[in-house]
Amino acid sequence: MTDLRIAAVGDIHLGEDVRGQYRKKLNGIEDRADVFMLAGDLTRHGTLEEGRVVADELRGLSIPVVAVLGNHDYHSDLQYEIASELRDAGVIVLDDDGVVVQCGDKKLGVVGGKGFGGGFAGKCASEFGEREIKNFVSHTRYIAEAWKVALKEIVADHRVVLSHYSPIKETLEGEPHEIYPFLGSYLLAEAVDTAGADLILHGHAHKGSEKGMTPGGIRVRNVALPVLSRAYAVYCLNCSDDMQPHEH
Repeated sequence: MTDLRIAAVGDIHLGEDVRGQYRKKLNGIEDRADVFMLAGDLTRHGTLEEGRVVADELRGLSIPVVAVLGNHDYHSDLQYEIASELRDAGVIVLDDDGVVVQCGDKKLGVVGGKGFGGGFAGKCASEFGEREIKNFVSHTRYIAEAWKVALKEIVADHRVVLSHYSPIKETLEGEPHEIYPFLGSYLLAEAVDTAGADLILHGHAHKGSEKGMTPGGIRVRNVALPVLSRAYAVYCLNCSDDMQPHEH
């Protein structure tokens, strides 16, 4: 079976002062990977100027680029404008939907979006009480349901979920337990386990751990730049090394 190599990173937090620097680190990525995925927090404060820097850094890569936005990218309420800049640069931006990308002779289905929080089984918020709490949890539930529908509808050889927030607590280890509810939700993993996927990629948890697994046995990787300590990692879906990251 043909190897399918996925380069991934999140939380690159680019701004005008580092223009051109991240692009240099992507030199040769087409020789190492078939697709490049970015797991949100591409900017620092979600300004349009920062969004344009990110777009310029990613423009013209010779492999498909798929991205989701993160909470930082929403901060200035310009998430739609940032997404438009990225799309103009050729980046596929997911917003709780999916896309099929041709990678050699394989079709790769990618589903995802920002995700959201709420916590994890046994220690999570519930849709009870004040309207604000109900809205918080229902927002995550809506996102999870959208991912489940998209995964079931997509037709591809492999399926990967791309998120900013985490679907499991294991890849948050290293972060203070008190903030786990704001870093992810078990509802995301529950949806993916129901529909099925080969891999889940997320960011957000800068002090977290790289590797984990959903209750249903789907591999999860935290690709936040501070966790990887490199410009990106490459994960191979079919390789004999069981998706161990290749160092770059």
